Amino acid sequence: MIECKNICKTYVNGDVSTQAVRGISFKIEKGEFVAIIGPSGSGKSTLMHILGALDTPTSGQYSLDGKEISKMSEDELSDLRREKIGFVFQAFNLLPRTTVMRNVMLPLLFSELPMKKREEMAKKSLKYSGLDDEKLYNNFSNQLSGGQIQRVAIARALINDPAIILADEPTGNLDTKTSHIVMNAFQELNRNGHTIVLITHEPEIANFAKRIISVRDGVIEKDTRNI
Repeated sequence: MIECKNICKTYVNGDVSTQAVRGISFKIEKGEFVAIIGPSGSGKSTLMHILGALDTPTSGQYSLDGKEISKMSEDELSDLRREKIGFVFQAFNLLPRTTVMRNVMLPLLFSELPMKKREEMAKKSLKYSGLDDEKLYNNFSNQLSGGQIQRVAIARALINDPAIILADEPTGNLDTKTSHIVMNAFQELNRNGHTIVLITHEPEIANFAKRIISVRDGVIEKDTRNI
């Protein structure tokens, strides 16, 4: 599903060049649950942006479902992100004075589907993410707990049935107990066939994944299976 070949990314600011990623190569197969872990400045955030088609490598090749990302137009990249990738972020990125249902339906904003169908899809996605209390669906997102908010964010990522879920530090703003609840939800999604790539700096969180890719100073240090 995902293939990176000798990925490099260099940022240039005036006369200063910074090589954030230096020759990274790996494959992620359909149905894997992979954690990419590293400290601040390791290159994992840059790699996340490349995997999410939010940025392109300076050199090397990144292919998703056999299509090379660097050869796509901006419109094609936009379509790819909408159709193939579900994003879950540390900051949740929900609209605070908007209901749970409307937050989950945001990816369908430009869809031609009737509202009733959108609502059915949102409810299905919410239940699938583990938030099955329908009394909460008309609440504003700022009326929910941290764990509930992150489950809403997961539901929003799932609504288009993406090929891959890309989670960037999804437990960074949560306490330990709530973090484990959210990670258990990701494990359940993976058992049900979803491909998940998790970006984190926390070893405890990375251990919820089946495979851990450790990066430091822009290169892969280790790529291990988690038994």
